Amino acid sequence: MKKEKIVLAYSGGLDTSVILKWLANKGFDVIAYVADVGQDEDFTEIEKKAYATGASKVYIEDLKGELVTDYIFPAMQANAVYEGNYLLGTSIARPIIAKRHIEIAIKEGTKYVSHGATGKGNDQVRFEFAFYALLPDVKIIAPWKEEEFLNQFKGRSDLIAYADSYNIPIKASTKKPYSEDENILHISHEAGILEDPALRCPVEVFSHTLSPQDAPDKETEVSIDFVDGIPVKVTNIETGEEATKPIEMLLFLNKIGAENAIGRVDMVENRYVGVKSRGIYETPGGTILWTAHRDLEGIAMDKEVMHLRDMLIPKFSELIYNGLWFSPEMDFLMSAINKSQEDITGTVHLALYKGNIIPAGRTSPTSLYDQDLSSMEIEGGYNAIDCKGFININGIRLKAHNLVLRRKSPYIWRSHAESSEEE
Repeated sequence: MKKEKIVLAYSGGLDTSVILKWLANKGFDVIAYVADVGQDEDFTEIEKKAYATGASKVYIEDLKGELVTDYIFPAMQANAVYEGNYLLGTSIARPIIAKRHIEIAIKEGTKYVSHGATGKGNDQVRFEFAFYALLPDVKIIAPWKEEEFLNQFKGRSDLIAYADSYNIPIKASTKKPYSEDENILHISHEAGILEDPALRCPVEVFSHTLSPQDAPDKETEVSIDFVDGIPVKVTNIETGEEATKPIEMLLFLNKIGAENAIGRVDMVENRYVGVKSRGIYETPGGTILWTAHRDLEGIAMDKEVMHLRDMLIPKFSELIYNGLWFSPEMDFLMSAINKSQEDITGTVHLALYKGNIIPAGRTSPTSLYDQDLSSMEIEGGYNAIDCKGFININGIRLKAHNLVLRRKSPYIWRSHAESSEEE
């Protein structure tokens, strides 16, 4: 009898290795799918391990380029930041991982997909929302939400015992006492020893950035060129070194940012499932890009468009965080964001110093800044006399509001007036 194919998102770690063997033992033809989004992994070894564990086929998919151009850059254009701090490094990679997952399932002629996300975190939601949006009749097997699997595996010791029984190699006990997720934009650290929000994050947790104490005692100056809100060139002003390709620009900024202690975040955030969690994030290049982009908008974006767009940022960020990239509301917001980025073109200079990003000037051929009009030294076509009528007209509603307050609380206003007269 022909086995049903199932495409499993596979990392090579303990959980997904056990899941691969468990699915195979249940009678599935397991196809392992490994997404390369910039994490530091030996993909050749992962492929070998997948085959040794029972996979019939292994896909190693390089998604870095598409991740940068189609997901990270649009998030930057929207200045997306979740709850004031998180640049959505893990969240932003999930849509493209899920998209390729479904593409492989369709190519293999199956509707069955599986993943190793737990039932307490955000990733289960992000992956499965995307699966349903891209393949509505998809069949999802999420073992960490299956009663049979949960009854069999109560904890890590059960997983290790199962792996040992099938000679599945387990990484040596160098596993860090916390969880990490890495891609080309960032690395996150959470859970384990980091679960107490009152304790300062141990210095050894940080792996992608220097501490401010260890960063150079001089500034590093960079310039970033944008066209319609998209970075097109990054330059180290001192050395003249440049990068112009999307991946190269982000890696370039990651290196410079890491050397200057840029992009560390320690926060307690609200997961979609209603649980608060502490996250430690390192996003060096992304933090520089977001800052430069926002700075350029100050000179090149219309005031009212900016203020309207800023109202959309929290919702846009929430949609990414909650796994709703492939949703009608995201399509709607993306259209507005794209429109707002027309003519956000120019160059931003920044000085990086011990965790700080210091604006050092910006120019734009589409600048809306008029130096003569803004000057306090010359008139520049601005007639101050016009402000008398402008202020009088706009002050009418404030006068009316004052009268309403007087009618509502006459005693308070009368007492205030009497005390003023006595003084």
